[in-house]
Amino acid sequence: MSRVRILHTNPALGPLDYRVPYGMEVEFGSVVRVPLGPREMTGVVWELESLPTETVGDNRLRNILGVYDIPPIGAPLRRLIEWTADYYLAPPTAVVRMALSSAAALEGGRTVVEYKLSDDVLAALRAQAAPVEASSAPSDKPAFDKLRLSAGGVRLTPQRAQAIERIGERQGLIRELATIADVSEAVIRGLVKQGVIEGIEVALDTPFVAPDPDHAQPVLSDEQAAAADQLVAMVKAEDFAPVLLDGVTGSGKTEVYFEAIAEAIRMGKQTLVLLPEIALTEPFLRRFTDRFGHAPVAWHSDLRQSQRRRTYRAIASGEALVTVGARSSLYLPYRNLGLIVVDEAHETSFKQEDGVQYHARDAAVMRGHFEKVPVILATATPAIETRQQVAQGRYAEIKLPGRYGAAQMPTVEAINLVETPPERGRWLAPPLVNAITETLARKEQVLLFLNRRGYAPLTLCRHCGHRFQCPNCTAWMVEHRLTNRLQCHHCGHVEPPPRACPECHTEDALVACGPGVERISDEVGILFPEARRAIVTSDTLWSPAKAAEFVGRMEAGEIDIVIGTQLITKGYHFPELTLVGVVDADLGLQGGDLRAAERSFQQIMQVAGRAGRGAKPGHVYLQTHEPSAPVMQALISGDVESFYEAETEARRMANAPPFGRFAGIIVSSESLGDAQEVARQIARTAPEVEGMQVYGPAPAPLAMLRGRHRQRLLVHARRALDVQDVLRDWLGGLEWPRYVRVSVDVDPYSFV
Repeated sequence: MSRVRILHTNPALGPLDYRVPYGMEVEFGSVVRVPLGPREMTGVVWELESLPTETVGDNRLRNILGVYDIPPIGAPLRRLIEWTADYYLAPPTAVVRMALSSAAALEGGRTVVEYKLSDDVLAALRAQAAPVEASSAPSDKPAFDKLRLSAGGVRLTPQRAQAIERIGERQGLIRELATIADVSEAVIRGLVKQGVIEGIEVALDTPFVAPDPDHAQPVLSDEQAAAADQLVAMVKAEDFAPVLLDGVTGSGKTEVYFEAIAEAIRMGKQTLVLLPEIALTEPFLRRFTDRFGHAPVAWHSDLRQSQRRRTYRAIASGEALVTVGARSSLYLPYRNLGLIVVDEAHETSFKQEDGVQYHARDAAVMRGHFEKVPVILATATPAIETRQQVAQGRYAEIKLPGRYGAAQMPTVEAINLVETPPERGRWLAPPLVNAITETLARKEQVLLFLNRRGYAPLTLCRHCGHRFQCPNCTAWMVEHRLTNRLQCHHCGHVEPPPRACPECHTEDALVACGPGVERISDEVGILFPEARRAIVTSDTLWSPAKAAEFVGRMEAGEIDIVIGTQLITKGYHFPELTLVGVVDADLGLQGGDLRAAERSFQQIMQVAGRAGRGAKPGHVYLQTHEPSAPVMQALISGDVESFYEAETEARRMANAPPFGRFAGIIVSSESLGDAQEVARQIARTAPEVEGMQVYGPAPAPLAMLRGRHRQRLLVHARRALDVQDVLRDWLGGLEWPRYVRVSVDVDPYSFV
C-alpha cells in the first residue's frame, strides 16, 4: 500500500490520508506515528471504504513516520469500533482511543524506576494501623499525622502526612503517587529526598504465568455439570452464541462458567471476564486462583502505568489467556479471543455515562458477533432487555434454579415502618434490632444495606433553614463525618463543615437530615457497643487491595456487622453472614425512572442473596412504608416471574425499551441563556417522523453539573426506526457556539 487512511486519536478531526514511505510495511490495523501540523500523533491504518473522507491529491500527502512494534488491531475490533461509533453517535477517533488506552505499551524500554514508601515507614504504618472499623469521631488531620518517624527526624507537613497515609502499600511513578495522594509532585519528590519514599527498578515485560485448566477441578452438582457441558460445547464450536446464565444467588454460576474458561485455555484461546466494579476484581482473582492455580490478568483504573503497559502488550500478543476487568477492557486488542463472560450482567454500571456513552453488556455481545465467539451473560436478576432477547430466541438460556449443596434461599420478611417505626432519632426498627441481637448471640455476621454514602444526605440550619448546596451542581452537599467534610457526590467538590451557619451566622445550629451508612453505623455502635463494625462504600473500598483486605477480615471473623451500599450487593460470599437488613427498601423507588422498580428488585434480590450462602439458614428483613407494593410483594413471596411479567407488560404498553427506543439529547453551557437557546433551536428543527416523538426541552433534573447549566430533550421512537440516522441528519445540519456542548445518549439509563 502506498496510500493509507489513518484513524488517529485527535477527537477534533476525522480520518486523514497519508503516504507510506518506500520500504515501510503496513497493513490494516497497524498502529503508526503520523505528523499532524508540527506534532506527532498516534493512529491506526483503516480500510478506505469504511471511513469515507475528502480525497486529496497524492502530492499533498505527508509520510507516515513509523510503525509501532505491537501487533495490528484485528478486523473484529475494528468492526466493533465502527459499530460503537455508529450506534452511539460517537466520533470514531474517541472510540479508537479506548483501544489504544496505554500509550506506554507502544513504546520501547524494558525497565522503569517506580517509587514506594520505604520498608521502615511501611512497618511503622502497619504497627499503628488499628482494625478498619467504623468510627464517627471527627478528625481534620490524616491518621498518619499522629505517627512520629524516629529515623531521620522527618518533618511532617500536612501534605506529606496526607501523602504517606494515602499511598500506603501502593507504588508507581512520581506523578501517579501524586495523583493517588492528591498532592503536588514536589511533595512526593521531597519525601524521596528524605528517604521516606524510595525508588525501585521494575521490569516491564515479565511474562504472565498461564492458568492451569486442570489445577483444581470442582465437584459440580448434576445441574451445574449439565450447564457447564453446554457452555463448554459452545466454546468448542468456535462460533457466536449469546447465552443467558440465569442462576439464583449462591447457585454456583461462577464455578459453572469457569469450566467454559478452562476449555478456552485448553484450546489456547483468550477469555475476557467483565465485572461491573473494580472492587469486585480482587475477590474474583482469589476464586480464580483457587480454581486455576494462578491469577488472571487484571485490567482496571487502579493499575500503575507499568502494569498497564505489561498487561496491554500481553493481551495484544495473545500471551494473556484470561483477562478480568471493568468495562474498558472490552476494547483491548485481544489477539485470539475465544470467550467473553459478562458477570452480574444486569448491572447498570456497565453503562458509560460520559465520553462514549456505550453499554458494555450490549457492546460485548457485538464483539462476540464480530469475533465469532460465545458470550455468557451471568446474573441472578436478568435485565428485562436480556429476558426479551431470550423470549425472541436470539439468546439461549441456561437456568440454575437452586443453591449449591445444603445452602437454601433466605427467608424474606417485610417490616412495616408505619406499624412498627424505629424509636425517635433512630433508623432501625425494633424487629430488625431484635434479629441483629439474636444473630450476634449465635456468633454469626450481619449486613445492613443502605444505598447512601456518608453520614447524612442533607445539612441545614435549624435557625434560618439554610441548606448546604454544591456551588457547582444543583445537589445537596453530603456530610461525611469519618473524614470531617461536606462533599458533592456529582462533581467531587469538598469543603469543611463550618461551625456557624454561613447565612445567619448562628453557631451550633447545623442539623443532619436523613441517614447515610455512617449514621447507621453510629446507631449500631450505640445499640451493640461490643460488635465490630465495618463500613463498605466506594469511599472505603476504593481499590482491589482494600476489597481484598475487607474480604480477609470477614472470612477471619474479625467483623460482626457490615454497613454498606450497593458495593456489597454482588460477588461476595461469606458463609457466616446469615442476616441482611435493608434499612430503606423504598429508597430506589423514588423518582420517575422507568427502571426504578426493576432496579430496586434487582438490588434488593442481590443484597438478600448475601444471606445464608453456607450451611446456616439466612434471613432478610425489608424496612418499608409500602409492604403491599408489587416490588415488596415479589421479594417476600419469591414470585420472580410474576413481577417480571407485570414490569414487561407495563413497558410494552408504554412502548418503552425493549419495545421502543429512547435517546437523550443533553445541552450544556456555562451560560443558562445559551443552553436554553440551543435547546430551543434543536427542538424547533425536530423532524416530523412517523413513530417518533420529541419531548422538551426542559431543565434536566440535575440542572447544573460541574458549573454547566443543562437542558434535556428526549426522543421516543418505535423499535424499528433507525433513530441514529434521524439524529445524524437532524443535529448534523445545525450549528451552535463552540462553548455549548450537545451530547446524545442512545439507550439512556440515567435521566438526570
